[in-house]
Amino acid sequence: MHDRTKSLQPQSRYPGYDVLSKRNGPSWNEQTRREIARRLSIDREPRFFSREEFETVTAIAARIVPQQGSCPAIPVASLVDRKLHEGISDGYRVPGMPREGEAWRLGLQALDAEAKAAHGARFHTLAEAAQQSLLQRMEGGELRRPEWGSMRSADFFRRRMGRDIVLAYYAHPAAWSEIGWGGPASPRGYVRLDFDERDPWEAAEASGADDMTVRRVNRHVR
Repeated sequence: MHDRTKSLQPQSRYPGYDVLSKRNGPSWNEQTRREIARRLSIDREPRFFSREEFETVTAIAARIVPQQGSCPAIPVASLVDRKLHEGISDGYRVPGMPREGEAWRLGLQALDAEAKAAHGARFHTLAEAAQQSLLQRMEGGELRRPEWGSMRSADFFRRRMGRDIVLAYYAHPAAWSEIGWGGPASPRGYVRLDFDERDPWEAAEASGADDMTVRRVNRHVR
């Protein structure tokens, strides 16, 4: 597996910033370091999803949280797979929505059935435009094949699939570098809390500033 513990993909809004530079500094405690290491070392082989289901989840994630390159920095499908494999639950669900794992299996089966009915092929094999169209119709509640059972397609999109994918994306350090976040504020915390104020251990944003100046600042954020 590729080692992602060194440098994460560069981002233009916070040039020169890599949240992993905080790993051995005073910003993170040992619990945070252990959890970050766990997220970075995730196995990219599915343990909850079947291989076919995993292909569909990967294709969905590429439409909802697109990333550059053939090997994305954030393994969204693997993070969702781990959550379901470990039985991590939100603790609630809307009427007609099965439990997390069952809802995912039902939704993926129904989405593939919709793809085959509309285009004659499984979702992950379709062109991006066709995939996007099906997801938009799902979000609007327009997908109603019998395979959905009692679960409404719009509920699956908003309450389960979209939610899990976005949360998985922003749980990963590569996304933190993208948005300039420094991770949990423990034990250091934050001091400058007024609008547009930045603690020295927070990333500087390039908006309206010289890129090289910001890059020099961000290289020293710890």
